[in-house]
Amino acid sequence: MPESSPLCLTLGDPAGCGPSITMEAWRRLKTEEGVVFYVRAAPELFQAIPVAMIERPSDAPDTFQTALPVIPLSTPLGSVKPGYPSPDHARATLESIECGVADILKGHAKGLVTNPISKAILNKAGFRHPGHTEYLAALSSTDDCTPTPIMMLVGGGLRVALATVHSSLREAIGEITMHRLETVAQIVHGAMISDFGLEAPRLAFTGLNPHAGEGGMLGTEEMEIINPAAESLRTSGINITDARPADTVFSEALAGHFDAVIAMTHDQGLIPVKTLDLWGGVNTTLGLPIIRTSPDHGTAYEATKLGGARPDSLIAAIHLASDLANARTRHQYG
Repeated sequence: MPESSPLCLTLGDPAGCGPSITMEAWRRLKTEEGVVFYVRAAPELFQAIPVAMIERPSDAPDTFQTALPVIPLSTPLGSVKPGYPSPDHARATLESIECGVADILKGHAKGLVTNPISKAILNKAGFRHPGHTEYLAALSSTDDCTPTPIMMLVGGGLRVALATVHSSLREAIGEITMHRLETVAQIVHGAMISDFGLEAPRLAFTGLNPHAGEGGMLGTEEMEIINPAAESLRTSGINITDARPADTVFSEALAGHFDAVIAMTHDQGLIPVKTLDLWGGVNTTLGLPIIRTSPDHGTAYEATKLGGARPDSLIAAIHLASDLANARTRHQYG
């Protein structure tokens, strides 16, 4: 995939912040060298800027500097009131995602940047996938391979992957198994090489319990699950630590000791990233055959009503998607 190929942005929830932050991202990036994207969306959502309706992704570079390239959806969108979501918009939201994934799998775009969706709104319209990430995995599956998607947050100088994601804390503890941790670490290790351009990535597991269990005094998951998984991974050639105390490992990563940290639970991993870089963090999905990034925030309905949604995280997601796609191409083809 040539580095000059465009990225595809999805619609997201049209009543959310997606349209407004997409317009502002285009305003800021339209003259930046090496950045081109188009949107699978309804052109009428972007009336505040020039829009160029295009037929195919390859048309995007010709118009990007003067107008936002948009490939119209076939699903009628109907009335959209910013900040007021409706299940009537679900089909258009899903069509945008489906077409974006297809564009990349066909080699027409080099990466996907997804605008925020509302799972609650989609569920009211019959959407039954656990979330955005799982839907992308299903769309990019083949008869021979079903991807295992891993969420990684990038921001504030950290790369943090999650061993468990949207589970209650009680459920998450039960999901932490040797097999799960080994699978996550293998995918993170591979992505660090292929997508982040690191020849010899250094990974760290967080502990689950305070002080990483304090030798079993404060919990045994480290001794019984996490450390044995780390030992197995080291045997296979992956450079990864035993469980390290979660209250210090992120500082160690910032100091340059680790290239990525694998956190045991959702909040354990997201708190440091969002504390360091609330507006510029990026959610990227590892383990897919496509490059996918997303703003590290939701639909921001209230901010959208007031016209104050910030584009920082989307802009960071666009930059990261471009960098990852280019690195994967260099890794695959030299």
